[in-house]
Amino acid sequence: MSAAGMIAEARKSLGMSGRPNKITKEYASRHGDEFLSAAWCDMAVTYWARHSGNASAVLPGGDRAYTPWHAEDFQKIGRWHNGTTANVTEAKPGDIVFFDWGSSNSIGAIDHVGVVEKVLGGGRLQTIEANTDNACKRRVRGSGVIAGYGRPAYGGGNWTEDMVKKLPELNKGDSGEHVESLQGLLQARSHPEVSMTGRFDDATEAAVKAVQRWGGVTDDGVVGPKTWPVLLRVH
Repeated sequence: MSAAGMIAEARKSLGMSGRPNKITKEYASRHGDEFLSAAWCDMAVTYWARHSGNASAVLPGGDRAYTPWHAEDFQKIGRWHNGTTANVTEAKPGDIVFFDWGSSNSIGAIDHVGVVEKVLGGGRLQTIEANTDNACKRRVRGSGVIAGYGRPAYGGGNWTEDMVKKLPELNKGDSGEHVESLQGLLQARSHPEVSMTGRFDDATEAAVKAVQRWGGVTDDGVVGPKTWPVLLRVH
């Protein structure tokens, strides 16, 4: 499980529009045909979580299409943060963010949901949302309409050696999705100073060098919580 995996799955849906679509069809196959043409913002979060191996972290109460219930699931396990400007500024990529167009922080008033892609500072987030103008799009939202967010217990999951090999060698100053994938891996492995900026910066370089000193891959080819691949190199 990882925030990076959740975000990568959400990006695959960008540009999808209309309904029924593959997200509503999959949800309806489990929960009934009434969902084929229903509001699909939380169905999309459910879809992304299930297809990225993050269901247990993102869906602590199981599949969700009704946003207040989903927010309540996070509240019940102590992973809910109200949408104050201070709290929103502390959000992280991969958090599940809930909106109230009436500008309250009340869970019962929640209208919409998405996943945090980037934290922009000052109570502003870049998100990926489905069912926004009946499509999946990137949006920039401010704390005024953010009711709060849930912090999934991603825990980093188990990254296999093959997964890590897909990351190319990176130079300081590089940018793009490979850097974001690396930053998501580092962040999930208890390097909180690393943020998913998409730019290979000083904090990312320092974390990679710490990884290189720490260790390698376990005998079964899995990157465990205390073993790191030595395949990542800064040159």
